[in-house]
Amino acid sequence: QVQLVESGGGSVQAGGSLRLSCAASGYTASTTYMGWFRQAPGKEREGVAAKYTGGGSTYYADFAKGRFTITRDSAKSTLYLQMNNLTPEDTAMYYCSAGPSRRYVPPSRMLESTEYHYWGQGTQVAVSS
Repeated sequence: QVQLVESGGGSVQAGGSLRLSCAASGYTASTTYMGWFRQAPGKEREGVAAKYTGGGSTYYADFAKGRFTITRDSAKSTLYLQMNNLTPEDTAMYYCSAGPSRRYVPPSRMLESTEYHYWGQGTQVAVSS
């Protein structure tokens, strides 16, 4: 079992920054990759960024490249998403997620929500103009 709890969301003005955190607990060895997803009102959930927990490759959605950075602190079992240069289009509920262990996911599908099993409750991000 894996539990994920997001934090760090809030309201900011365009151009501002936020750092989201995702604290993982339980049998964290049961997952080898994690990601951030978001869902805006009236839109489908979309992948933001993902990475393997052991390091290595990272993956970013086009809208996140150059602005967002996904990192992990293994000592704290915490995943982070640093978001800079935020725009109103970034307004959404942001979710942390993790995939099962020993599972191969093609790079082209690393940002697909269907490849993930564990989900947090989300943290709201609102960006005003």
